[in-house]
Amino acid sequence: MANEPLQLNLGSLRSAMSLTLHTHHASRIWHGRAPTEGRAGIIGLNGFISAMNKMKRGAEQDDPYSDWWMLRIEDKLADTKTRLQTLREQVDQALADVPPALSLGENMNVQPVKLPLFVNAQLGFMAVYLLADYDDLARKLILAHHTALIDRSTLERWLNDGAHALRSLFSLAQQYRYSGTTRDDFAAKNAAARAALEKFGELPQDVLEGTRRSRFAPPIARRTTKPGTPHAAPAIEPDAPAHTDGAANPATGNEGADA
Repeated sequence: MANEPLQLNLGSLRSAMSLTLHTHHASRIWHGRAPTEGRAGIIGLNGFISAMNKMKRGAEQDDPYSDWWMLRIEDKLADTKTRLQTLREQVDQALADVPPALSLGENMNVQPVKLPLFVNAQLGFMAVYLLADYDDLARKLILAHHTALIDRSTLERWLNDGAHALRSLFSLAQQYRYSGTTRDDFAAKNAAARAALEKFGELPQDVLEGTRRSRFAPPIARRTTKPGTPHAAPAIEPDAPAHTDGAANPATGNEGADA
């Protein structure tokens, strides 16, 4: 009939995303660092994004530890951004010494690598932006060294400083584990809460109460189970092994200028 409401069966929104990298230095950050004798491996960008997706789902399930981890990662992201910005200011100052008569174009790779992205968490996107910034920083550093504006030791030191900032961020995320508890468990002081406290430690009171959460924390999906009934099986693997390589494994192109 004419007065019947129109039924719209809308699906989920999707957007194809990819990241283009021009330097081997940024590509190595994407893939992560494989473990060696005496040195632990570090996940790459894809592993970081996977951890952020799990962390977001944990926070959605009212796991206070996931909320605490989101706050820690958010602070670490801000610190990493500040460190990269300091390096950018240093290299921009070096490039400012180019004589006005000399024009330097963008240092672009003739065959950059294009990597697919599957990101469901805002903190994951923030790391993508940081890796893109590092790639741009590396291109400028290589150009500054190629044009004799900085020496090789300065080039290597600044590249390593930027890489270390990103790997430190990824290494922190690698430590995240889903606790499998909820705030109701802590309110009831039940066995699950006691086990989580023993394994993961105390939480700040405002985080435990849910009054302080990440600005990107998802709405909490309230459980429908009655008090005293066991929780459903967690949707997140608590101790899934972390991979050090990304999902894509394309061959990277050459640098825009010799390092």
